[in-house]
Amino acid sequence: MLDSANILVQAGKGGDGFASFRREKYVPFGGPWGGDGGEGGSIFFVATKELNNLVNFHRKKIYQAQNGETGKTKNMKGKNGEDLIIPVPVGTLVYEKKGNKQILTHDFINEKDIKLIVQGGKGGLGNTHFKSSTNQTPKEFTLGTQGDVRNLILDLKLIADIGIIGFPNSGKSTLLKILTKANPKIANYPFTTLDPNLGTLNIKNKTFVLADIPGLIEGASKGKGLGDKFLKHIQRTKILIHLVDVNNVDLELAYKTITRELIDFDKSLKKKKEIIVISKYDTEEISLSPESLKFIQKYDCLLISSLTHKNIDELIKKIYNLIT
Repeated sequence: MLDSANILVQAGKGGDGFASFRREKYVPFGGPWGGDGGEGGSIFFVATKELNNLVNFHRKKIYQAQNGETGKTKNMKGKNGEDLIIPVPVGTLVYEKKGNKQILTHDFINEKDIKLIVQGGKGGLGNTHFKSSTNQTPKEFTLGTQGDVRNLILDLKLIADIGIIGFPNSGKSTLLKILTKANPKIANYPFTTLDPNLGTLNIKNKTFVLADIPGLIEGASKGKGLGDKFLKHIQRTKILIHLVDVNNVDLELAYKTITRELIDFDKSLKKKKEIIVISKYDTEEISLSPESLKFIQKYDCLLISSLTHKNIDELIKKIYNLIT
């Protein structure tokens, strides 16, 4: 997933002031008549739910607003440069690079949130401003100022109400497809999901966003497997659905392995509400060991089957009760 990008943003330069004198019929020696320069265009970011990645910022890495125009004769101001408004996905964090430091400047949490990123330059003054009792024909004018320039790092953290987590091939994508209208790639091998998938679940006239977080493995918090690049997408969720494949020899070990990776990445994740789901319980003929039964009872796990839809309605009820 393209969830980070480095870009350069440059506001427009202010237009230069203009030096001219009024020269018309019957006014051969008129006074100063030079207009001011136009303002340079600024750059704004606006958050939208229409985007869910930063691919556009990999295709284009330099953004420049329009320069202001030079002032004109007849004391006419130059045209202002047009502002540049750039859409970013909801959940985008904007950092400014200053030497070796990265300083957070804004977090786009809400749709239509708009933020000035770089300010356009000021227009210069025309020679009219320099007329005085001792200088009736000033030739002075000032140049427009440069617009702001920033080197930025964009970092996207998906904003979802519910995160679906678990080992690779534990049935996360299949569950997401059943609960929502998302259509993620599904196959019976690890790391099928290479990007977080999003879908919406409608319950009692309320809509919740679910994110299928790519399969985590032991050592993910240190970059192993698909690494910790996806763990950040869990941070904004309200609750977690933790899937544990019923075919695991040790259900509790599988559960605690992923839980440990979450805590190693961000200790605050330990406080998140979660529903522990035993997935792929497709037939009653599946034999559960005494240890597995003890784990299920201890953690109040819900056994489901995305194949037969066993207990899917019960899972939806649990989600609603936990999140509202």
